[in-house]
Amino acid sequence: MNLFKLDNGLSGLNESLKQKISSIDQVLAIKSEDKILDLRDDFHGDNFQVITTKDSESLEIIRHDLAHIMAQAVQELYPNSELKFAIGPVIENGFYYDFDLTTAITSDDFEKIENKMREIQKRKLPITKYELSRNDALKFFESRGEIYKVDLISTIPENQKITLYSQGDFIDLCRGPHGLATNFTCAFKLTKVAGAYWRGSSKNKMLQRIYAVAFHNNGDLKTYLTRMKEAELRDHRKLGRELGLFHLQEEANGQVFWHDRGYKIYKIIENYIRAKLEKNGYIEVKTPLLADRVLWEKSGHWEKFKENMFIVQPRDEEDKLFAIKPMNCPLHVQIFKQNLHSYRDLPLRMAEFGCCHRHESSGALHGIMRVLSFTQDDAHIFCTEEQITEEIVNFCELLKGVYKDFGFTNVKVKLSDRPETRAGNDETWDRAEGALHTAVQAAQLPYTINSGEGAFYGPKLEFVLEDAIGRDWQCGTIQIDFVLPERLDAYYIDSNNEKKRPVMLHRAIIGTFERFIGILIENYAGNFPFWLAPTQLVVVNVTNTVDDYAKKVYEVFKSCGFRTEIDLENNQLSYKLKKYSKLKIPVICIIGADEKEKGEVAFRFFGSNDTAKMPLNEAEKVLREKFMLSDK
Repeated sequence: MNLFKLDNGLSGLNESLKQKISSIDQVLAIKSEDKILDLRDDFHGDNFQVITTKDSESLEIIRHDLAHIMAQAVQELYPNSELKFAIGPVIENGFYYDFDLTTAITSDDFEKIENKMREIQKRKLPITKYELSRNDALKFFESRGEIYKVDLISTIPENQKITLYSQGDFIDLCRGPHGLATNFTCAFKLTKVAGAYWRGSSKNKMLQRIYAVAFHNNGDLKTYLTRMKEAELRDHRKLGRELGLFHLQEEANGQVFWHDRGYKIYKIIENYIRAKLEKNGYIEVKTPLLADRVLWEKSGHWEKFKENMFIVQPRDEEDKLFAIKPMNCPLHVQIFKQNLHSYRDLPLRMAEFGCCHRHESSGALHGIMRVLSFTQDDAHIFCTEEQITEEIVNFCELLKGVYKDFGFTNVKVKLSDRPETRAGNDETWDRAEGALHTAVQAAQLPYTINSGEGAFYGPKLEFVLEDAIGRDWQCGTIQIDFVLPERLDAYYIDSNNEKKRPVMLHRAIIGTFERFIGILIENYAGNFPFWLAPTQLVVVNVTNTVDDYAKKVYEVFKSCGFRTEIDLENNQLSYKLKKYSKLKIPVICIIGADEKEKGEVAFRFFGSNDTAKMPLNEAEKVLREKFMLSDK
């Protein structure tokens, strides 16, 4: 094996790099041309950035090092458990490692594993890098019985060099980069253990996956753990049950059963979006749920997404295959093609609340955030190339206004450019990416580049909103597509009376209703703003002697347009207050003998134990002023 021996200093580095960074403390890696390189890599040149343990970019390396340290800790704690190592990647905020281990690990074992990890750090073990041929690497891991490493190496091309890293008695297959030794400063915590199939397939063995989070210091770790504790309290699955919004069950896996209260929220959002679309010049359409595979082949989706489509074969028609639509765009093109369009007809903005289905493994599903069946606030804008900038600017303004109404004012923008696997030639992508850069700059939106993450047919902007506890959620998107109109033979007649392809802008604001409602539940912890609450006000009686007046009050509020319920059950007031507070009803209107006698109402607002009394004929004004109601 070609071994590069390293210690805690820089003695193992190539000489030119060592001279350049020898005066800098706590160096972990270098960055050159947006690529992070291991200090042990052969590097020449002066154009690089040093990454130290204090830099934000060092977190990924630290977390990667910790994944290996955790694996070593498990190796030392369970020496006779027929342990085999799978993978240990870095993930958002931390890392995990998958183990094939005869001993079942539980959260009760976390403390001893963490203590062993800290002990390994204190040993100041050098982290050593090896470089082997593919065949040598296979032989090495076969000799150790590491079947998962052998499986991974078997998928690597024969001429590719394999890198391994070791510390003490632990050695792992890894691309790196890694630090020089185990004695780095950080704060970490193991968070949970779960089952995970090897390579994500239920046909393979179930492994034990230990998750952990890691940060530069204890303050950052504490902040994160506090946020996660708050996130547990806001879990949309828990609140969905408690508030009677929806449920999920195995017989319809990955699909939502909307209950009355949840469906009210759904319809409020749908009607709100519909009003915005009408105001902004969109037409609304409805397309079929099933379409022949021929259409998906023409569009390119069959080749790209077949594995994620639900396929239907009609009875007695063996040569026919239909797919339940995973997206709406090819079907919108069919509507566009039904009429001969002039350049004067453009832009044509076509919207649909389209129900789509995409197959996901059961392990990828998550409440209503990730489901098999979902409805999008989908729309496609057919326009000329000269209209791209104006249409994207207008969309960005629409999107910002919608997010503001829902309470999201901190929105980040990412520009995702061409992916490795894509449709269309480089010239087409150059035009599309150039148009998108011009448009987002005209919209005066700061943005970052999300390299290689564009759709297979075109580049896109992604809009990421921040919720009440600082989490990011990617919801909106707009994508420039020169490809699909060409593939599906869509055209318009230009000013020279010639056929020309329209540009197709794929766009969504909230994304999917299911996921967006899940985000709203967690953002507001179920305490929705008044305009969005499924029930805004409930009228409750103190005794049945005031039922006639309570009914009158109920009718008054209903006629004012408030979503109102009434409870005349013979239960104590304290029970009713507790019941409707748990349901997070914004306003409880209490009717007792005094209110009936004086023609008043008594309001108890959610989160307060105080009661506000006022004449019934002033109550509507009070509510509208308090909740700043306007036409959303």
